[in-house]
Amino acid sequence: MEIIFHNFLLWLESSKYVLLFIGTIVEGPVVMMTSGFLYGLGQFSLVPMYFALVLGDFVADIGWYMLGRYGTHNAIFKYGHYVGVTPEALEKIEDKFSKYHQKILIISKLTMGFGFAAVVLVVAGMFKVPFKNYVILNLVGGFIWTALLVTIGYFLGNIFLVIPPVMKVIFGLVIICIFTYLFKKIKSVSF
Repeated sequence: MEIIFHNFLLWLESSKYVLLFIGTIVEGPVVMMTSGFLYGLGQFSLVPMYFALVLGDFVADIGWYMLGRYGTHNAIFKYGHYVGVTPEALEKIEDKFSKYHQKILIISKLTMGFGFAAVVLVVAGMFKVPFKNYVILNLVGGFIWTALLVTIGYFLGNIFLVIPPVMKVIFGLVIICIFTYLFKKIKSVSF
């Protein structure tokens, strides 16, 4: 049993950057912050970690774009009226999106934690934002967003290491309550 566990740990160590890449495709922000914390503990080298995170996030965003480009347009026109999406509303959204897609994509990427990014990325594909523009804007935003989350994970991780064990639980609960409140407040704001 010890040999299996030892081999498993060796496998994890040898494929940690691939696992970061895959994890970022599935749940980017959490993996990015955790990576910052683990970088602070000396578990990762900065450059390969950073590029694995950016690339994983980029692949996920390309998936959202492709879903919008090839998978939603007909469905929205066919079934959108059931949820209040009319062709007139889509025309207004398309007009605004075509005028301001660069600003919308960058702001969406940099505010990914607020829960609107996937929708914006799908809409970008749905309204056929030029792929080259999409890639450039997405990468610029992705490099900034990844650096921000890794930095937050690094510094919060260092703080977490010096907190006594009992306070860690209280600290964690307070942080969860604050973020839950903020996300509910942000989502309740109508645009």
